[in-house]
Amino acid sequence: MADQKIPAPPNDGRRSIQSVETGFPLLAGLVDAGVPLTLRDLATRAGMTSAKAHPYLVSFVRVGLVQQNRATGQYELGPFALQMGLVSLQRLDPVRIALPYVDQLASQIGHTLAIAVLGSHGPTMIHICEASYPVHVNMRKGTVMSMLHTATGHVFAAWLPPKIAQHYIEREAGDTAVVTSIGQHQPSAEAMKTLLADIRAHGLARALGNPLPGIDAFSIPVFDHSGNIALALTCLGPSTLFDSRWESPIAHSLKECADAISRRLGYKPPKLTVIQTS
Repeated sequence: MADQKIPAPPNDGRRSIQSVETGFPLLAGLVDAGVPLTLRDLATRAGMTSAKAHPYLVSFVRVGLVQQNRATGQYELGPFALQMGLVSLQRLDPVRIALPYVDQLASQIGHTLAIAVLGSHGPTMIHICEASYPVHVNMRKGTVMSMLHTATGHVFAAWLPPKIAQHYIEREAGDTAVVTSIGQHQPSAEAMKTLLADIRAHGLARALGNPLPGIDAFSIPVFDHSGNIALALTCLGPSTLFDSRWESPIAHSLKECADAISRRLGYKPPKLTVIQTS
C-alpha cells in the first residue's frame, strides 16, 4: 500500500514556484540524515552540485529553515523548521490519519479490519471495517481485548513499556468488559516472555482460533514519532478463508499499511548496525 502524500502532484495544472520545489531536496536531505551535514554531503544527497545548493541554503538560513555551524561549516535544520515540526506533531491525530489507510486496505483484502487504541480498561476497538462476506464475530466498537489472550492485546503487551503492560495485564483479571479466551488457562510469565519475544521478531502478533474458535487473526503495531505504539491494526476472519501464514499476503499488506501510517506519524525505524567480523 503506497504511502499517501499531502503535497499536490507535479504538473497538476496549478501555478507553482519552481525554485521552492528545486530547493526542497536540501531540506529533505537534512531531515533524512538527522545529523549536521557539510555542503558537499548535503548537495550530494539532494542530487545537485555544491555551487547550485549554496544559494538555496543561504536563503534557507535567512528565513530560519536551516542554520550553519560557524565552527564546522555544517548545516542542520534551523529554529523555524523545528517550530514547524512541533506544531505539526501537536496537530497529529493518529486515528484520523489511520482511517483512510485502513478503509482502503479493508476494501482490498475483504476481511474484517479494525483499529485498536489503549483505553482505560485495555486495548479497545474504536473502528471496525466489516468483512465483505457474512461472518459472526462478537466484536464491536468499544470492545476491550485481553492483553493475555488476543492478538491485539499481545501487540500492546509486546511494545508497551513493561510496567505499563503489566498494569493492564493485572487489571483485566475478573473484568467482564475484557474479551478473553474460552476455557484457556492464564499463561505463565515465562510463556508470555517467550511469546512476546516471538511477536517482536515477526513484527506482528497472530492468533489461531483464540479467543474465538474457528477465527484467526493478525495484529500489528503503528508507531508515532517518538517510537511508541500509537495504535494497533487487527485483521481477522474464519480459519477456512483467512491465510494465517506469517508471510501471507494478508500479513504483508498489514505491514505495508502499518508502515505507511507510522511514517505519516513521523516514525523512523532504527537503522540496523552491521558488525564486521574478521
